[in-house]
Amino acid sequence: MPSPELIHPALWRATQLAQGSARAVPTGHAALSALLPDEGWPQGSLTELLAPHPGCGELSLLRPALTALPAHRDIVLLQPPFTPHITTWMHWGLDPQRLLWLTPASPRDTLWAADQVLKHGSCAALLCWLPQVRPESLRRLHLAAQGSETLFFALRPANAAQHASPAPLRLALAPAAAGLSVQVLKRRGPVCDVTLYLPFEENTGRLLPAVPAQPLHSPLPHAPLDRRLPATPAAGRRTTALV
Repeated sequence: MPSPELIHPALWRATQLAQGSARAVPTGHAALSALLPDEGWPQGSLTELLAPHPGCGELSLLRPALTALPAHRDIVLLQPPFTPHITTWMHWGLDPQRLLWLTPASPRDTLWAADQVLKHGSCAALLCWLPQVRPESLRRLHLAAQGSETLFFALRPANAAQHASPAPLRLALAPAAAGLSVQVLKRRGPVCDVTLYLPFEENTGRLLPAVPAQPLHSPLPHAPLDRRLPATPAAGRRTTALV
């Protein structure tokens, strides 16, 4: 019997990581890339980052990928809980003129804006904070993303890990001593029981090469749905924590 990937690129063996099923952008963290299908963040697909609170290092995790994106395409920050720290983005080498900071008036407007960004396809990346979202809304956004080459990240609360999601890739993040713990909860491939610890570089806040850490969550089954989440946490004051 031929290998599944020879039949169709979207097929893979359950014991293997999917390869060639999506366009990928390197994460900039070799140990993390080794755990992901196609060794990077998938373009044209919904990726979820689940964290106990905003500002635990999620943007530092994404920094290498964001800085590697084409300079002529914008990066959208949709409904971030804090004011983006433009000085830090400039320090990363990103032109602040490329950053589109959108704060819609309602959750419905946020979903509409995300859908329009994905369908338009001109932006290099969309980072969308979704503290509360219906399962059908996630499915629609994932479908919209598939028609684009946009890096699409949904940043959601840690307790969303207890519910299923249509996202092919889900990561649990948690603050650790001078660093960030990362666990792959869901991927196109076998269950991942490895948790990485990414230490922050002193004085710069950049993440250094990963080392093994203890699991954050028990592995969760793959499933196509999600459920309603608790209400949006209160937004904080202007701070550099979002970087």
